[in-house]
Amino acid sequence: MLSLAAVAAVIIALILLSVTFAPGFVRSIYHDRLPVRAALAAFSAFIAYELLAAGLLTFLIRRGRRFPLPGRYVNALVETSFPTLLLYLLTGYLSAPIVFSTWPALLYFVFIILSTLRLDFALSAFTGAVAAVELFALAYVTLHLAWRTDDPNFSIAYHLARSAVLLGAGVLAGSVGVTIKSHFERALAAASARDRVTNLFGQHVSPRVVERLLAIGAAELSEMRRVCVMFVDIRGFTEVARSRTPAEVVARLDAVFEILVDIVDRHNGIVNKFLGDGLLAIFGAPIDDPLEAVNAVAAAREMLSAVDASNVGNVWPIRLGIGIHIGQAVAGTVGTLQRKEYTVVGDTVNLASRLESLNKEVGSELIVSDAVREAAGDAIGDALPLGPVSVRGYAERVTVWRLA
Repeated sequence: MLSLAAVAAVIIALILLSVTFAPGFVRSIYHDRLPVRAALAAFSAFIAYELLAAGLLTFLIRRGRRFPLPGRYVNALVETSFPTLLLYLLTGYLSAPIVFSTWPALLYFVFIILSTLRLDFALSAFTGAVAAVELFALAYVTLHLAWRTDDPNFSIAYHLARSAVLLGAGVLAGSVGVTIKSHFERALAAASARDRVTNLFGQHVSPRVVERLLAIGAAELSEMRRVCVMFVDIRGFTEVARSRTPAEVVARLDAVFEILVDIVDRHNGIVNKFLGDGLLAIFGAPIDDPLEAVNAVAAAREMLSAVDASNVGNVWPIRLGIGIHIGQAVAGTVGTLQRKEYTVVGDTVNLASRLESLNKEVGSELIVSDAVREAAGDAIGDALPLGPVSVRGYAERVTVWRLA
């Protein structure tokens, strides 16, 4: 509607410019009988109608209502009849055969092309049909058409062919509108799927993982599966943060997390959640990864070296504590209908958290369970056995290994 109003406004401006700067040329066409007033009145009324209709449509949309279907067809009829009105007015200024060769006859195509914005095949086809019927009816009445005539301008077949082109244009416009609508719907469906993945797994999931999740559609599964769980904590951050401004605290955390999240992404893991000055990362869920232990250990070692490199010349150096364990855990979505997230729960997760805390007691930065050492194999590299140690919350002693 606003597009048609804009087109009409541009045409008014062109008419006024033509009359102002080329009056002789205009008079030669219309033989001193200028249809300026009639044209301005018709275009002004059309613009007013389109603005009123657009305002009504906006009013309905803001209240969650749609434009009634009969009203949409009535609006298409009114809009498409505008070129017919212009041609009828011109018959009072030009000879009838010439009228159908003037530029207002081409406005039908403008209306048909813009009808694709309705994204409705029936409405676009209806627009083409209205243009075809009205153009032929006007020609039949004003030119007294006949089947047999020496002048094609008075031939029924000639004007039927012109109308057939308008009808075909309407059908094609409708087909284009349907194609555009289907693309919109697919794009919206893809965006909705991405939103669901983001809501479940958080915004800290690599685009590559998101693509795989969308492909397998596993976001809603709840299952028992083998996962490698990593807990990362920034050592002594809370105490040091007391002497810093909130802006400094957030900036330092963001800088560290940017390093850690990038490393997790590159090793086929996901950062499941941020835990204040730490994070929980998962390898092997929700996407199967036979090298989850290898990737987790490699990511942990790269985290330590990357953070050490970032500390060079920094007035606020950071140290990490990392604990890794692998085993069976319940993986799935938890929460309410309004807000759900993907997470892992179980003894595997609890032990990984305890191993991260154990770093404080033994003065280490990276501790892994015996299960991780076995799963990683040769990739574990140099490892110092700490032997069976007491772990808070566990009656039996746990065999762990210090990697850094």
